[in-house]
Amino acid sequence: MERALESRFDQLRRRHAELGAALSAAGVSGADFARLSKEYSELDPIVGGIENLRRTEADLAAAAEMAEAADDPEMKALAEEEVQALRQRLPELEMQVKLSLLPKDEDDERNAILEVRAGTGGDEAALFAADLFRMYQRYAALRGWRFELLDLSETGIGGFKEAVASITGRDVFARLKYESGVHRVQRVPETEASGRIHTSAATVAVLPEAEEVDVAIDDKDLRIDVFRASGPGGQSVNTTDSAVRITHLPSGLVVIQQDEKSQHKNKARALKVLRARLYEMERQALAATRAADRKSQVGSGDRSERIRTYNFPQGRVTDHRINLTLYKIDKVLSGEALDEVIDALTTADRAARLATAAE
Repeated sequence: MERALESRFDQLRRRHAELGAALSAAGVSGADFARLSKEYSELDPIVGGIENLRRTEADLAAAAEMAEAADDPEMKALAEEEVQALRQRLPELEMQVKLSLLPKDEDDERNAILEVRAGTGGDEAALFAADLFRMYQRYAALRGWRFELLDLSETGIGGFKEAVASITGRDVFARLKYESGVHRVQRVPETEASGRIHTSAATVAVLPEAEEVDVAIDDKDLRIDVFRASGPGGQSVNTTDSAVRITHLPSGLVVIQQDEKSQHKNKARALKVLRARLYEMERQALAATRAADRKSQVGSGDRSERIRTYNFPQGRVTDHRINLTLYKIDKVLSGEALDEVIDALTTADRAARLATAAE
């Protein structure tokens, strides 16, 4: 193994031991204890992987020595069999440790704002946008996340022009960040009498939820308008001016919230979405300055990038970034098989970043 990597392993093990001793010492304050505990818990699986790798290397050396020195044919054969098994296992363990050392996306642990919008395809695109939104809602339920609807614009026939939700839970952004982009559907619309397959699309954006400390919004940069909320077909019409439209003047971003009957709640929700969009703009600007690094990743989060096709006649879902095809479209759309796609994307992204780091 490379000398630099061995040195890095030793450094991490020493730090892990130092943290363990510090946490066991008396008189550690609450704030220090929390900070040290967080670092220790992050290092623990990495050091565990290193220890496992080194034990396996030691076992391999011992088995190879036994195979070399054994006089008994049966004992020699057993030792050689163990040597072969350990040699096959070592590359996987080494890869796991290297992957654990890759820099983490600091936003992975954040909650997320999910935005789904109908694209090209008229009513069929809106119906597909509704299918996607419900897919993420079901997936969130399966993972025990909280899924809160922030804004919904319906077509009146079951489709969504636009739907926005806040998703709260463990590793939400880490799991959903690869979903940003254009999702395409190929199917026969219910309104199509001739049975022709139509292609339409919806756009998904997954934004890391930002705190007030992450994005400073000056009140003088905002224009806030209030108006009377209205729903499709005259439903959900409020009799007070509770709907809120916030325009961020420097960026031109506009956020409208009207789902709550309280103007105060709608304003708070609108600011939450605005903050996430501004934070995402900063992330994208930073990513643009790292063009080479961005190319090595599976998904840039670019909303204009076509990332996936859902083909109903063939029952398949294809992710174009990694050429993955699953013939289980119903299970993907129910959220049950979405992990298979996300796990493959995560693995591919890590492998690409590992290859870049090795260059």
